[in-house]
Amino acid sequence: MDVTPFIIRKATLEDTNGIFELYKRVSKEIGGLARIEKEISKTYIENFSYKSFDNGLQFVVTEALNEQAIIAEIHCYQLEPGVFKHILSELTVAVHPDCQGKGLGRRLFQTLLEEIRFNRPDILRVELIARESNSKAIQLYEQLGFKIEGRFENRINNGNNSFEADIPMAWFPSKTR
Repeated sequence: MDVTPFIIRKATLEDTNGIFELYKRVSKEIGGLARIEKEISKTYIENFSYKSFDNGLQFVVTEALNEQAIIAEIHCYQLEPGVFKHILSELTVAVHPDCQGKGLGRRLFQTLLEEIRFNRPDILRVELIARESNSKAIQLYEQLGFKIEGRFENRINNGNNSFEADIPMAWFPSKTR
């Protein structure tokens, strides 16, 4: 899949099917997503999309010649209760396996963080959690300004009687303006 001509834009409700197909594909890869393929449902996609539309952000990457072909997606949203309204959390990014390593994830993150920096003064913190074995992702997040805040030991069950840590990270827009 050649991703040279692509478009990054805010997601819409019409993107649900494309995001669903993307997540089904990415979830087939070990470590691609926290959820495995059988846990990906239209309801799951709709739920995080509605939360992102309501009080967060969601962007997709499409092929320039076929805007229905979603090749990457990122989203995050505010948590409840109200004491967390200054935080965007549950940040998830998915990039089609054929398109990984071409800078799309970085571009999606940059788009998201710029939107927060310039248009969301209410957001003072962005959170994500990365699987400890995903060193490329952790390195990317650090390059983007995320800081490691600890370790959740044995949080991820790899399904083969082995466990690994999740690495909580945060980005602070007020420190990067």
